[in-house]
Amino acid sequence: MAQIAVKQRADATRNRERIMAAAREVLLEYGADAPLDEVARRAGVGNATVYRHFADRQELAIQVAHSVMDRIADRAERLLIEEPDPFDALRAFVHEAADERVGALCPMLVARFGQGEPRLEEGRVRLQGAVARLMEAARRSGRLRDDIDVGDLMVAISQLTRPLPGSHCDMSRFIHRHLQLFVDGLEAPARSPLPGSSVTLEDLRGRD
Repeated sequence: MAQIAVKQRADATRNRERIMAAAREVLLEYGADAPLDEVARRAGVGNATVYRHFADRQELAIQVAHSVMDRIADRAERLLIEEPDPFDALRAFVHEAADERVGALCPMLVARFGQGEPRLEEGRVRLQGAVARLMEAARRSGRLRDDIDVGDLMVAISQLTRPLPGSHCDMSRFIHRHLQLFVDGLEAPARSPLPGSSVTLEDLRGRD
């Protein structure tokens, strides 16, 4: 009986993980109105299984966004400890964040579902802090230019990982190539001054 219960829990965990992975793909493809039927189909489960784990599309989207932000924050924190050169750590973070599509996925879901949602606010604050520490370490090392902030970094990741409107071209093959050009532009000494001032995440949220 105990073995059956353990197997059921393991199956439920696997199903939840498959649903979350499928939802991430479908949300990126369809946007915040992603059909749950398509999520179930890609996860290889029935619609009832999706609803057993998540009450509705909003709950699923919030869980996906929170999970993505947590994974990226975890990675930023580990890179800061494990990578001897802070700028190389920042470079690795940019590419890994792009693979998660954090810049394209999370702003969309927060704007649609997450206003005042504590889990997303908690995830945003943690991610912002992790990236800020990574950038500050790279700046102290002398390799990161002084005139950028966290918002600049996240805007670039978002823009470079978002599919072009109406395009049927697979843009994924260009992402890391163009990100590498962007990261090269972050390195000090700067070739030229940037217009305007550095962008914080608070600027992006429209706060004073």
